[in-house]
Amino acid sequence: MDDRTGATRMTVSSQEQSAYRGGTALRRRYPTIAYLRQHARRHVPYFAFEYCDGGAGSDKGIARNWAALDAIELVPRYGVMPSLPSCEVELFGRRYAAPIGIAPMGGPALVWPGADLYLAQAAQQARVPYVLGTVGGLTIEQATEIAPDVLWFQLYRMARNDHALAFDILRRAEAAGVNVFVLTVDVPVRTTRPREVVVGLGGGKFSPDLRMIFDMLRSPGWLMALAKHGHPRFANLKPYAGEGAGTNDVIAFTRNEIGGAFTWDEIARFRDRWKRPLVLKGVMHPADAAKAVSLGIDGIWVSNHGGRQIEALPASIDVLPAVVSEVSGHASVILDSGVRSGTDVVRALALGANATFAGKAFLWGLGALGADGPKHAIDLLIDETRAALGQIGAHSLAQAKSVVIRHPGALAFSKG
Repeated sequence: MDDRTGATRMTVSSQEQSAYRGGTALRRRYPTIAYLRQHARRHVPYFAFEYCDGGAGSDKGIARNWAALDAIELVPRYGVMPSLPSCEVELFGRRYAAPIGIAPMGGPALVWPGADLYLAQAAQQARVPYVLGTVGGLTIEQATEIAPDVLWFQLYRMARNDHALAFDILRRAEAAGVNVFVLTVDVPVRTTRPREVVVGLGGGKFSPDLRMIFDMLRSPGWLMALAKHGHPRFANLKPYAGEGAGTNDVIAFTRNEIGGAFTWDEIARFRDRWKRPLVLKGVMHPADAAKAVSLGIDGIWVSNHGGRQIEALPASIDVLPAVVSEVSGHASVILDSGVRSGTDVVRALALGANATFAGKAFLWGLGALGADGPKHAIDLLIDETRAALGQIGAHSLAQAKSVVIRHPGALAFSKG
């Protein structure tokens, strides 16, 4: 045997063993997303955890999403699963490693500075979709460099000057090679999230008071990340806010630009301009899904905004079957809001979703593990998804749809 070849093999083996030991240690300490949430509470400043963990009102919408998913029961078939199945999926003509993606989030860098970078890197490495949000901390151009194969982009309504800013962002996304463009329709008004307000994040600017500064000092890892990456910033909107605009100037500009719900006429205009896959996010009624399909929308994203807009909405999973039935193969159906495990992923697949996305799971991962959090969260969700498929006897994602299901919260919609 060539000595150099042997040395190379030994080096690779050593690297593999190190990665395995690291992964094993993480899994022992954080075996589920719930453990990431527990540790995030103690690992980041109090205001950062409240920002990522809370929702509208008294969090009843969040609780409803979780309870609705937990209530869904899948009847397994045994004697049919010699090995765990692959969970690769095709979405809009592109192959991904799993029906799991990173949902767009507002200001994840507040939870862990540099968050957007780590989310994009983890998604590219794992080969799962990453949706950069309008108010994310990377520019479209930066994100394309980091995650070219998996990058999607999400846009809020910015209708001033006949959508001039929004259409320019669309142009940038096309030039950069964004794979899928997502229009969010479920933020017609800005709402109050009490847990953010009481910790000093409800005033439309980032101006840490003494209590917030004290919390930062008690979180040295977070503080070091802040020193490295700087304050949270709305990177894609900063160039439009004026030369020399500071963080709070950009926030004020953003709050002035974003507002209202997309009308169907406006959605049609975006459809005309964007020639790649277009997804509508925030759909909760099958009639809206049907209207979107009639306009040529490629993907229907069932979401109640994770319970962060209004807590009176039904759980996303409970309206999913009606939306799937309505679009009937004419569009891909995506679900978010409440996904915390691979079992939740398989519940959604069994009810007809093509893929699921998570937000809080990745914020908790960032809060608990910083830069390593997104990758660990993805690993957990993929492994749990494969295990859940195997447990119910599904040889593929498609076979999950044939499982016998008890879904007590499913909504029935009358026609007309």
